Amino acid sequence: MTDVAHPAGFGGISVKRRIWGWYFFDWASQPYNTLMLTFIFGPYFAQVAAGHLMAGGMSQPAAAAQAQAWWGYGLTLTGILIAVLAPVLGSVADGTGRRMPWIWLFSVMYFVGAMGTWWSAPEAFSPVLTLVFFGIGLIGMEFATIFTNSYMPSMGSKKELGRISGSGWAFGYVGGVVALAIMLALFQAGANGKTMVGLTPLFGLDPASKEDTRIVGPLTAVWFAVFMIPFFLWVRDEPHGTRLAYRFGKGISELGATLKNLPRNPSLLAYLGSSMFYRDGLNGMFTFGGIYAAGVLGWSIIEIGIFGIAAAISGAVFCWIGGYVDRAIGPKPVIALCCLILMLTAILIIGLTPTSVFGTPVPEGSALPDQLFYLAGLLIGAAGGVLQSSSRNMLTRQGNPERMTEAFGLYALSGKATSFLAPALIAVTSDITGDQRLGVTPLVALFAIGLVLLIWVKPDGEKTD
Repeated sequence: MTDVAHPAGFGGISVKRRIWGWYFFDWASQPYNTLMLTFIFGPYFAQVAAGHLMAGGMSQPAAAAQAQAWWGYGLTLTGILIAVLAPVLGSVADGTGRRMPWIWLFSVMYFVGAMGTWWSAPEAFSPVLTLVFFGIGLIGMEFATIFTNSYMPSMGSKKELGRISGSGWAFGYVGGVVALAIMLALFQAGANGKTMVGLTPLFGLDPASKEDTRIVGPLTAVWFAVFMIPFFLWVRDEPHGTRLAYRFGKGISELGATLKNLPRNPSLLAYLGSSMFYRDGLNGMFTFGGIYAAGVLGWSIIEIGIFGIAAAISGAVFCWIGGYVDRAIGPKPVIALCCLILMLTAILIIGLTPTSVFGTPVPEGSALPDQLFYLAGLLIGAAGGVLQSSSRNMLTRQGNPERMTEAFGLYALSGKATSFLAPALIAVTSDITGDQRLGVTPLVALFAIGLVLLIWVKPDGEKTD
């Protein structure tokens, strides 16, 4: 590994500082997943969109299902764009030897997209404009992740990468927890007009026009801008990097050769296929968890936020533990166990309504459905975080070390080639059944397919000697 050969790191920066700079990307970017995608903005979009539909005469269950469908269709289009562009950009970056300019570009997209969601007030709500801004930020976050992940093999020895990946993901989860806690403590008002700690929302934000909720976009943008500073200070491209436009054509041709040769690397091909399905299922859980809690269980934004803090703390703790387990036994068994846990968790979620558990009625006012959904959230946070951490470590064992950005581009392609599938299946199922709860049933099948394909993945990839 590069840092092993160069103890001072790139540009005279120590290995330890470089690793911490790399960790800070997870800390900086995690709020887009935690605050925007899952626990604050996603449920806000669903509630406002459903309110508009009900104002037009649609029933509450049908409006909730339709709002979930809109969210799903928006994410579908975004996922297709990411799938098409990810491997091409990764190949170009490998061909030029430079990743940092691309990270700057996608960081700007992250900032602009997150900031733009402020203009989603209920009184002038445009689903299309809101989803466009959200999609710009999501594309920026996803592409920046591809390029930062590709630095991972240079962070340590093969044996240590599982621990490093787990610690980085845990650090990111902690960042998500802190950002979510700040949102709930200082900005998000409850029914009494006060935040979770009894304050009036800062800066005079007006709950009547949902400013206290819409501030989540600017908060996420500013958080990212501030905490990306250590990354940009301490992480450097390898010294042989050349001018950005150089070898563009060769980068594309090398991508074509890689795709053509994929069948000759059956372990990598099986892994890309497996991860394509189980990551799609996981993204579906993250994307629709908060919307599900709002629409099916009737939770408020604050209740969903508290639920998010618990899930993220669970994720942080188990990512850190999972990193050491990964180091001890390798990523493959860790991935398999997490997929099984998430498949069973999806079945649990489908079985919950406010008045029943797996079709068995509960006493009026019973907290059991809410308690079981909290359990589901803890399991999703724990197994989902560990799954993502071990998955990126597994790719470093399957991909070509000389074409690692391209490998993570293919990884993103495999994750996004069907990333429209979970949102689309949930959207279509929600549309057809008119039932938001039944809309998430496709997630079970996605995890099951991922588990089956994992059988053909070799723990250390194909032998090259």
